[in-house]
Amino acid sequence: MNIALLLEMAAEAAPDRVGLVCDGKRWTYGDLLDAARGAFELIQESEAEYVALLDESSEAAVIAVFGAALAGVPYCPLNYRLPDADLAALLDRVSPALVVGDEERIMRVAGEQGHTIFSREEFTLKAQETVPEPESREYDPGEGIAIQLFTSGTTAAPKAAILRHSNLLGYILGTVEFASADEADAALVVVPPYHIAGISALLSSIYSLRKIVMLPNFTPEGWLGLVETETVTNAFVVPTMLARIVDAMEKGVSANVDSLRAIAYGGGKMPLEVIHKALERFPSAGFTNAYGLTETSSTVALLGPDDHREALASDDPKVRARLTSLGQPIPTVEMQIRGENGEVLGPNEPGEIYVRGEQVSGEYKEKSALDAEGWFPTRDAGYMDEHGYLFLSGRADDVIVRGGENMSPGEIEDVLLTHPAIADACACAVPSVEWGEAVGVAIVTREGHETPSEDEIKAMIRSRLRSSRVPEKIAFVEELPYNEMGKLLRRKVKEVLAD
Repeated sequence: MNIALLLEMAAEAAPDRVGLVCDGKRWTYGDLLDAARGAFELIQESEAEYVALLDESSEAAVIAVFGAALAGVPYCPLNYRLPDADLAALLDRVSPALVVGDEERIMRVAGEQGHTIFSREEFTLKAQETVPEPESREYDPGEGIAIQLFTSGTTAAPKAAILRHSNLLGYILGTVEFASADEADAALVVVPPYHIAGISALLSSIYSLRKIVMLPNFTPEGWLGLVETETVTNAFVVPTMLARIVDAMEKGVSANVDSLRAIAYGGGKMPLEVIHKALERFPSAGFTNAYGLTETSSTVALLGPDDHREALASDDPKVRARLTSLGQPIPTVEMQIRGENGEVLGPNEPGEIYVRGEQVSGEYKEKSALDAEGWFPTRDAGYMDEHGYLFLSGRADDVIVRGGENMSPGEIEDVLLTHPAIADACACAVPSVEWGEAVGVAIVTREGHETPSEDEIKAMIRSRLRSSRVPEKIAFVEELPYNEMGKLLRRKVKEVLAD
């Protein structure tokens, strides 16, 4: 099956129902399907082997996703925030492509690569105008690649992660009920189009018939304004966005947010202070922590609204600690924690997270990362408690190996963040003549507080953890480096600690 089936079903069930709002323009499901079929014609005429998007969120992105699916070519949204040289290298890897976005920039960085180039406006207009007769259409059956996403490359060069139609449909059909949304329901999508969270939000909203409201460029004021004017019911944010939204509300930015029933978050570690404040600011909303990866077609574990409420109301430290967890695996996914030799570990034993399921691709353009039994090594480190709640420690590559002892940066950071004067913290490995590697930490002091002394920080770590976790190097910084999806860029922190 083809992911375009999701839009076809929506258009057949409710052709005149508004499915997308972007920059004030409203699109019905019928409009979107007609435009996707027009885009199919443009792709066929261009003889492109890919459809690349170099643009922020817009109606062109939605049309391109489904147009590419109908044409049977991979849809490749690119990170438009990358430098020109990096974008040129990525576009060269998907040549020849029909490229949609900033026409001037595309010509500048890849004008000699043989692409067919459209501005966002021209592509959208031509897709609307170019609608063939139904009997002339021969669409792709959906047996190949639907999406090709380049990983963020926080530790290495971007890899081309491949998601087939079967992976994406396995996720959507296994987790979303068709036409389950009320006509008044609206999902606010603010994550960039090149991130799997944005793609899964698009597909799940289309299939459930939930109106999509796009905010191309995030600001707390813009987000709150759209929640009020579009009576948004559902939203997905990354931790840094939610922190800015809560901060804006505390500083007096007001909006009616009573319509919000569900707020999902993910993409990075959520500070406890932020989620506590958010739960107070959005009393009508149920919060969900969603954990997933590009290679898994989005979510594989959830900490749902009931878990949030139970954890907040509990006096049991173990139950309250679930607020720092990623929840439990979704029913359609299997999960294991494995040790260094591939052995399956028991409850509360830290190791690498492995997942398996129909939605799990684990495939790159270069090769598949699945083992012989279909398990995908996420390269995320963590453990599951006796009740099946998943706790993330960081990337497996981030583990600090001090004198042969493996240490998780997450456990050190969690302790540091309990200090009232510490707003943010990152632990990572630093070179050590004696131990090979030792612990280094970068700390952001909370506004209005005195910076804690190094002796105080070391004493706190020593009292709460083991002496081996005590940092040998401590740096105080104004802020920590994050990418646009809220992922901490540890390699940059290591550079700071190396100075």
